Amino acid sequence: MLSAPLFVDVRAGAVASLGTLLTDLQIARQGRVAVAVGPSQGDGICEELRIDGAEVLRIPNGTLAAAVELGQRLRAGQFEAIAGIGGGKTIDVAKFAAHMAGIPMVAVTTSLGHDGIASPVSTLRHESGTGSYGVVMPAAVLVDLDRVRSAPAALSTAGIGDAISDLSAVADWELAAAEAGEHIDGLAVAMARSAALVVLHQPGLARDDEFLTVLAESLILSGMAMAVAGSSRPASGGDHEIMHAINQLYPGTASHGELAGVGALFCSYLRQDEAKVELISACLGRHGLPRTPGDLGLSDADFAKAVAYAPRTRPGRYTILEHLDLSEAQLADHVGAYVKTVAG
Repeated sequence: MLSAPLFVDVRAGAVASLGTLLTDLQIARQGRVAVAVGPSQGDGICEELRIDGAEVLRIPNGTLAAAVELGQRLRAGQFEAIAGIGGGKTIDVAKFAAHMAGIPMVAVTTSLGHDGIASPVSTLRHESGTGSYGVVMPAAVLVDLDRVRSAPAALSTAGIGDAISDLSAVADWELAAAEAGEHIDGLAVAMARSAALVVLHQPGLARDDEFLTVLAESLILSGMAMAVAGSSRPASGGDHEIMHAINQLYPGTASHGELAGVGALFCSYLRQDEAKVELISACLGRHGLPRTPGDLGLSDADFAKAVAYAPRTRPGRYTILEHLDLSEAQLADHVGAYVKTVAG
């Protein structure tokens, strides 16, 4: 059976309908609602909500500790539901806290940085790096295009990289099936591949409503593909291993979506899939997203070190990185050639 949000609304001004949504879907019958916002979000949004009895809870950061603390506050306060309003970090913390407290969560997205909008996964930082935790997917998803457009460009549309990285993740899953006998969920693959291709071939500028709508729907579909698969497999392969490695070795380098896009492009290069390299590179370049280590502020050697380290971030996951099993010295040669190919 397919898990899916009860309601999805992608449009300008969507955040204003949150109060009505909670009532109409009977997500909160008594009105005891928590509204979780990030450190730089909230005041203006909360004035628009007009939810009687709602309590605003500030999320200081995207850490596991912050998520656990929020979950404890939700249980102690006997809240019926929580609305997470903000970008990816806020949504991931709110999802984990809602899961921990056993209450429904509504995701109100104000930026399109990655595919966690509707996924059953929360990615949170901890003392040893970054971890992915299984959670219940949001009961409803609102994407306010007005808020997305007003967010910093690097945050609002970095999810382009995460969306198209599904192509690389699916290729890795198919490789794992062929080489390691791993089972593939055909529906999850169809959803993830479709989510990637629609963004890859969508014309227009990243700040246009039409493009933002397609991107939002793609990220939601990618999250649902993970729910169908029961894991992050259809949306996370060697591309995300590289992302997690960079986050651990060089924290603060770039956003989730930016790193996933570069990871997908490099993994496609390692597969010698010239057609996908050309398509992904053109898409990232068209929307001003990074494509090379230098674009990320890393040296080629730094990037090779991260790729060599990447398989350690997801033990047991078979991707092109585990398949080739290249040394750091070999990867350095590949990275150099990759940079020349992309630059050319």
